[in-house]
Order: sequence, then C-alpha cells, then structure tokens
Amino acid sequence: MAAKTLFLGGARSGKSRLAQAAAERCAGPLHYLATAEAWDGEMTDRIARHRADRDTRWTTVECPLALPEAVAAIEDGAILIDCLTLWLTNVMLGEHDVAARSDALLAALAATPLPLFVVSNEVGLGIVPDHPLGRAFRDAAGRLNQQIAAAMREVYFVAAGMVLPLQPFPGRD
Repeated sequence: MAAKTLFLGGARSGKSRLAQAAAERCAGPLHYLATAEAWDGEMTDRIARHRADRDTRWTTVECPLALPEAVAAIEDGAILIDCLTLWLTNVMLGEHDVAARSDALLAALAATPLPLFVVSNEVGLGIVPDHPLGRAFRDAAGRLNQQIAAAMREVYFVAAGMVLPLQPFPGRD
C-alpha cells in the first residue's frame, strides 16, 4: 500500500518542509500540486521561495481550484499537495460547493495508488474569528481536515519543526 500521509500544523510550523522531505524519499518523479495564488508581492515571493527549495525531480502543477482533477491526472511517482487550506480558501471565495468539491477531492485521494503527502493548516486552535466568513472557513477547514485525516495511513501534527504522530481514538470506526 502506498504511503498516504497528512502533515497538519500551524503557520510556519515546518509542515511543508517535512512533507517535502518525506516525498523526496520516494523513487521516481515528484509532483508538487500548488494551490496558492499570488495575489500580492509577498505571496509571489513566498511561492518563489517554495519553488526554489525543490530540485529538478519536481514538476509543479498549479491547481488553485482543480485539485481533485490534478490528483487524478497523475499516473506515476509521488504527489505532494501544499496546501489544503489554500485550496479551501479558493473554493469558498469562488463560491463553489464546498461539500461537493471536498467529496471530489476525497475520491481522488482514495483512488490514487501513488504515495501521497498532504499539507494542511490547523486553524481551529486560535480565537473564534469575529467575522462570519472567518468562522465558516474555520469550521469548513476543521471538517475537511477530519475527513482527510481519516483517509490517510499516517497523520502528523507539526509544531516548531517537530512531529507528533496522531492516531484514531480507541474504538472509533
């Protein structure tokens, strides 16, 4: 069975770096599914830094909305998705059906026989957002993270560059 691993953590926790290192242990081509969009200069710089951290084995696929389709189209190597919360942001801001798009993503992740490494932010550890869209996003991200975690073989919570393996509650289906 191919590795299917979720790296979950806060901003700048080291989750992307660790997910990339895990993917680079796989043989063959590496596919980086990028969900970010460069809306300003700072984000353009951030994307450029991430891209510079990857060597020539990597192929980048820009998929700010078409993430399920991008996963389904890859036939060899290993896949790194970075990150689910940026994808969810794009889905919500584009007023797409979150449940339908999440279901499509879950189906694509389940169908791929390839090693898969997924990065997502844990956004539920802070204060309650003061805006309805912020609360809706926090809730949708929490639900998506739970669904993705249930579909993975391994789930790691990342803080300060360190990992904590997570496991299902005993007796949970």
